[in-house]
Amino acid sequence: MSESMLVGFIGIGLLLVLMFTRMPVAYVMALVGFLGFGYLSNFQASLTLLSRDIYSVFSSDSLTLIPMFVFMGYIAFYAGTSSRLYDVANKFLGRITGGLAMATVGACSAFGAICGSATATAATMGTIAMPEMKRYNYGPMLSTGAVAAGGSLGSLMPPSVVLIVYGIATQQSIGKLFIAAIIPAIIITIFFLFAIIIYCRFYPAQGPPGERFSFKEMLGSLFELWETMLVFLCVMGGMFFGVFTPTKAGAVGSFSILVIVLIQKKLSWEDLWHAINETLTISCMVLMLIAGATLFGHFLALSRIPLEFAGLVEGLNLPPWAIMAMICLVYLIGGCFIDSLALIMLTIPVFYPIVINLGYDPIWFGIIIVLISQMGIITPPVGVNVYVVSAISGVRLTTVFKGVMPFLIALIIGTGLFITWPEIVTFLPGFIN
Repeated sequence: MSESMLVGFIGIGLLLVLMFTRMPVAYVMALVGFLGFGYLSNFQASLTLLSRDIYSVFSSDSLTLIPMFVFMGYIAFYAGTSSRLYDVANKFLGRITGGLAMATVGACSAFGAICGSATATAATMGTIAMPEMKRYNYGPMLSTGAVAAGGSLGSLMPPSVVLIVYGIATQQSIGKLFIAAIIPAIIITIFFLFAIIIYCRFYPAQGPPGERFSFKEMLGSLFELWETMLVFLCVMGGMFFGVFTPTKAGAVGSFSILVIVLIQKKLSWEDLWHAINETLTISCMVLMLIAGATLFGHFLALSRIPLEFAGLVEGLNLPPWAIMAMICLVYLIGGCFIDSLALIMLTIPVFYPIVINLGYDPIWFGIIIVLISQMGIITPPVGVNVYVVSAISGVRLTTVFKGVMPFLIALIIGTGLFITWPEIVTFLPGFIN
């Protein structure tokens, strides 16, 4: 083993140790990348690289879509869009056994389309749906499991922040990634609904029927969705037909929903301030994460670990599906301990070249690793969404983890479906030049 590779492995070990001290992942990657690059070259070059990488990230035009889409989600949240989405889903599904849990998953899916963050979706829908399900005597396992798993849809449903970061890291079309995620997101949502139906068949007391609404009330509630549908169709339709780029789509979406809620007087100045403040906090966190990962990636490249690892994998003479299965296993295990954004930024420099050399479609790979990372969001021992829902509801972590198991099984089946038939993912993006 060469000295550069030895330094690379020491750097990876130091990174893992510092992460367990709860030091922010962005700063950990930046620190290890800076020290490692400085040791392998010289610290003057490392200082130059540090300033250049941070400047290039924060001055990048393509990254402006992150605060735009995040802002769009927070405007929708503070304007009460999430509660209206839940109200519509409740009117249609609440009457049947497990219906409120289904309404929660449906509302999470719709809110994820304008939010793009799994944790934010779980936190938002948890504050809305949990009291309602408790009022109708829903069991804690089903109610918390539906919120935690439904919230994970926010990492897949476009405009997903995770997909944006993946697209930037791999220089793939973010528009194609968004379009590719639509069908998988719908299928996973349907699988979640079937998981609730099957669960309630065995444990009907966990999801008793809720209030019944007339057909007139159900039909009338659909008008509450017009703003969500308008913004979603405007953003996704504009990208699909090439009217504007993803960067401009974020600006169009944010401006559209801001104008709509201001005209309707659904957003106070105080709420607007909170939305801006939250957007700045989340956007800076994501941008620092990208900057840190960029610096760490330069250190890894200098250590030659990705190149040597790619050569080692190719030398195993395993079929492509076996290597892909090994990569998926790494993402599944890693997703249990590391945030999906950080995990993708850490591993892309190593795994992405291997996947491309094996002949896999990079758009398909992006959707698959988001799905597998989505499993990590609700899988023990970390399961970020589970911790969020537990904190909101006051339900024990073990209970919430038991509640997400049916949804985790549905997610595994859905991911297996997309791996077996990749055309499901690549079909729609094929229409975009």
